[in-house]
Amino acid sequence: MTLFRADPAAGTISGLGETHQVSFGKGGHCAAADKREGDGKTPLGRWPIRAALLRPDRMAAPATRLPWRWLRPWDGWSDGVDDPAYNRPVSLPHPFSHERLWRDDGAYDIILVLGHNDAPPVPGLGSAIFWHCRQPDGRPTEGCIAMERAALAAWLDRMAPGDEVELAA
Repeated sequence: MTLFRADPAAGTISGLGETHQVSFGKGGHCAAADKREGDGKTPLGRWPIRAALLRPDRMAAPATRLPWRWLRPWDGWSDGVDDPAYNRPVSLPHPFSHERLWRDDGAYDIILVLGHNDAPPVPGLGSAIFWHCRQPDGRPTEGCIAMERAALAAWLDRMAPGDEVELAA
């Protein structure tokens, strides 16, 4: 098992003998119990890396041992607090509030689904907390971890079930 350590104060993540710059939530960070839908905060805690979702038109199949699948243009993720599928993948169109995963900006070319508020999901305590590709300008996320694409792809190839990321202030 690999434990990746993310430090929101330093803006870094360390693992596999390397440290990289990352972006965190535009609202800062908070204890997981204080996380609320739409607050833009990255929840502190230790989160299992559940699976990877990947854009087939922007990368080759990875060598990872994590469960993974190709994204499709109709993939979404529910962030609707009234949705029975809250904090779960959904197919679009979807009648509740959701996030579109097929994006033009490259942020979701690689998505690592983190195990925050998912066992079971509690509506309102935060959804779609991912580890994904960082924008070239390094801007903050909506509450996720974002890392430079090439480094994330290289780490993905070395990831396996049981790997976790710990966010600590």
